[in-house]
Amino acid sequence: MSVWDTAFAISIIPILLKGLWLTIQITFVGFFISLVVGLVIAMIRYLKIPIISPLATFYVSFVRGTPLLVQAYVAFYVLPLLGVTFDALPTGIVVIGLNYSAYTAEVYRAGIEQLHVGQWEAATALSLPRWRTWVRIVIPQAVRPIIPVLGNYLIMMFKDSAILSSITIIELLGSALSIGSSYYRYLEPITIIGLMYLAISFPCSLFIKKLERRFVPQH
Repeated sequence: MSVWDTAFAISIIPILLKGLWLTIQITFVGFFISLVVGLVIAMIRYLKIPIISPLATFYVSFVRGTPLLVQAYVAFYVLPLLGVTFDALPTGIVVIGLNYSAYTAEVYRAGIEQLHVGQWEAATALSLPRWRTWVRIVIPQAVRPIIPVLGNYLIMMFKDSAILSSITIIELLGSALSIGSSYYRYLEPITIIGLMYLAISFPCSLFIKKLERRFVPQH
């Protein structure tokens, strides 16, 4: 049975902080990808473009219906067999970004569908170009009430980034596992990263609740 070693725990903190910093970078870059791709997918589905819109719907169903771990394995271990090879870090970022884009697309779609039909009619009456209607009228109003939900997905992505350790990315969990295998001690690194995840996720959750009270209409 392992006994907590404070000196060892302190000595590994700098290594774990490097892993934490990489996790944060993965999270924010991946989240940016999910926001952009998710918005495009939501718009395509809403516009009901022949062939393209059904493909977008299939994309959302397929991505949401398969585990992130499987998607990461396919991208990193299977695609190279087909001649498609990328480094682990960009692969992991793109995989987690695309995975969450399927979820953000659904959130965007809900926000767009809540927009009153009068907004579209007013834009048509003013002869606004379609792109300007989306950029100036639809998107700003659709995004405002869904900001808290998107914030929750950001927190979830931060925690789910640990899955990327399975494709050799030495993020926070990967750093802990590397230390554990090197020193045959897992108690300290796993405990510390658990506290690190909590130290970031919990305050962010409180902040998201404040955003919800501010942006989401109370009935």
